Amino acid sequence: MKVLVIGAGNMGLTYSEGMAKSPLLNRKNLMIHDLSTELIEMLDKRPEFDVYEKLDDCLPEADVIFIGVKPYHADALMENMKSMVNQDQIFVSLMAGVTIAHIQEGLGIKKVVRTMPNLPAKVGKGVTSYTESKEISRVELLMIRNLLDTTGESIRVKNEEFINKSTGISGSGPAYVFYFMQSMLEAAKKMGFSDNDSKVLVSTTFEGAIELFNQSDLTPTAWMDRVASKGGTTRAALDSMDENNVEELIKEAAFAAFNRAVELGEE
Repeated sequence: MKVLVIGAGNMGLTYSEGMAKSPLLNRKNLMIHDLSTELIEMLDKRPEFDVYEKLDDCLPEADVIFIGVKPYHADALMENMKSMVNQDQIFVSLMAGVTIAHIQEGLGIKKVVRTMPNLPAKVGKGVTSYTESKEISRVELLMIRNLLDTTGESIRVKNEEFINKSTGISGSGPAYVFYFMQSMLEAAKKMGFSDNDSKVLVSTTFEGAIELFNQSDLTPTAWMDRVASKGGTTRAALDSMDENNVEELIKEAAFAAFNRAVELGEE
């Protein structure tokens, strides 16, 4: 199996690095293509990748092709690719908002897996939602899932609507966490903590809370009840959030991301 990653930006390079560390592939079976001369020169120095400047030197040889370019580059890229592809190849899209049907039509092929990755994939803690066209076999889907799992975990969803919904939860979700962290960091510094102490307080609190959640069957609400006692400090903070409708605002934010993902697909 030969894998080609087109686009060495954030997600493309992240998946390339994940797959390079996996026993599923070796150096000769992982190819990267990018138009940036600077990126090509940088990646060419890394022994785990075979780097190509021209698509016609690598695309016809690939069994699986990851497409990691920005969505607005998709049509021009597919027009360039179309004459070099074949019906046996599997195309895995990392592009937000680009539908399976659009890729099938643009390339004149049938086998497409559409994904929604997220940024923690860079540290092996990502979650990737995915769904596939009906032409993908079970064996092929298992192979693709194993490749996706090199950056964390993957979740198969039943249709593309759930890819857009995943955008609102996991795809954009890390930014919501960073937003909350930034607010806590600013509060800590306003209280007089140093930058370093603020970072330790906030980051370790998040790590610990997540570990507690992952190692038990308790819901977040149940954990809040364990931390918060009647009339105590935590209850004062939670009451403040409730009074300011923070829970509903977070839900609205997630749906705003979902709705925008739908709009991108329509555009």
